Amino acid sequence: MNVVWFKRDLRLVDHQPLVEALLQPEPILCLHIIEPDLWAQVDMSGRQYDFYIESLRGLQSECDNYRIPLCIRVGSAVNILQHLHESNPISSLYSHQETWNDWSYQRDKSIKKWTDNIRVSWKEFQQFGVFRPLKNRDGWARRWEQLMNKPISRYSFDHPFVSLPSDSILSKSQMKISEDPCQYRLKGGRHQALKYLKSFFADRGCFYTKAMSSPNTAPTACSRLSPYISFGCISMKEIHHYSSEFQGKEAFNDRSNRSAWKQATRSFTGRLRWHCHFIQKLEDQPAIEYASIHSAYNTLTYHDPMNLDRLDRWKNGQTGFPLVDACMRALNQWGWLNFRMRAMVMSFAAHHLWMHWRQPAHYLAKQFVDYEPGIHYSQCQMQAGTTGINSIRIYNPIKQSHDHDPDGQFIRHWIPELENCPLEYIHSPWEWLSSDNRYIDPIVDEKGARKHAADQLYSLRRHAPFKEEAAKIAEKHASRRSSRTTKQARPLISEKQLSFLEPNN
Repeated sequence: MNVVWFKRDLRLVDHQPLVEALLQPEPILCLHIIEPDLWAQVDMSGRQYDFYIESLRGLQSECDNYRIPLCIRVGSAVNILQHLHESNPISSLYSHQETWNDWSYQRDKSIKKWTDNIRVSWKEFQQFGVFRPLKNRDGWARRWEQLMNKPISRYSFDHPFVSLPSDSILSKSQMKISEDPCQYRLKGGRHQALKYLKSFFADRGCFYTKAMSSPNTAPTACSRLSPYISFGCISMKEIHHYSSEFQGKEAFNDRSNRSAWKQATRSFTGRLRWHCHFIQKLEDQPAIEYASIHSAYNTLTYHDPMNLDRLDRWKNGQTGFPLVDACMRALNQWGWLNFRMRAMVMSFAAHHLWMHWRQPAHYLAKQFVDYEPGIHYSQCQMQAGTTGINSIRIYNPIKQSHDHDPDGQFIRHWIPELENCPLEYIHSPWEWLSSDNRYIDPIVDEKGARKHAADQLYSLRRHAPFKEEAAKIAEKHASRRSSRTTKQARPLISEKQLSFLEPNN
């Protein structure tokens, strides 16, 4: 038999490994493996597992509709494949390439060793615009466009399939995963992915270009497809094709706000490319997950990592800086933040609280339901200033608050302690003179902490060896595609449009 191994690609549509297996005469076993050791890793969480199981059950339903038996097993991938091979010899193993966390990388190396030893062919196919091997980024954008413009696979399931018994899907307690309540987490599954794709292009995405930056407007104006992409409920190519077809429709040109839609679709497509651009970095340099991209930053001395007070206050939204605290409290309930706010909370932890980037990165990885290591660790390092090739961004949380929550709407919602705070003090409540309603004192002096971080980071950039290594990093990782910025009117988001964020409990 041939085995199609469903990994983080929980769908039947546009599934190239399945397409290729269907072209062969051997019967097919569709296999998914729940791996307890993966879910024991420091970057995994209960909220992610809940979304994953919902998505897996969605795949089960999809397979049932086509009368395709899906075999689900629990345990070590190598052991399970070996057991299957002993009872029913495997001709070839088909799967998507995976550029994920270090645990999955080591797992795949073990699988490769196993397939080589028993002379089973393992055929891997691209799921994203990530290329193996890649020496530098010359021509990367062109190759990405070519891949995304290929037709979406259409196929018939008139083929013999192997039906084997499945293991029970384990609960979090059985998997020894801690309970992780996340009231406003999106539900998993392909059906939900298509719902958000369609509603984004129906109306939500019109002011995407501008609205993605504010925590008030981003939950609606952003596509919210990121967790579905991460778990493979929908393919990148499907989304790209849907966006292209949307722009080609006559109705698109007849829409009011046509200019806004043109900017929105351009920005959105750029984000799809950006997604793969960052995963490519991890593919080319797996150590990004645990070591600074520029080695000079490994010499910095940070605050004692065992002193957990600062870390705990940041995690729980108790730093005294309202927008930072509101974002961390929202993240605990949403499992999501928009990009600008992710950048700010990471920058605050790395710079103002002067933590090694791995400390906040590991916590955020667990909180984000859409956790994608290639994007996550590259971005955490970029915001921490350790890439050696990007501008050092030390966000002023007070300025960010004025810029992105000028009326204090987001702050008041997530910090009830400031519900009655006058508007003139909502961004800096330590200046509020009411002793009865005083908010938490700031955890650090903002200007002093920002200056300390800047002095430490910039001091390393002045030496020739730093620049030599930075040039090599740029050759390996830097985008060859110029970026374009656009301006857009501030959107008006109604309460009705926010209704899809109702609690799912």
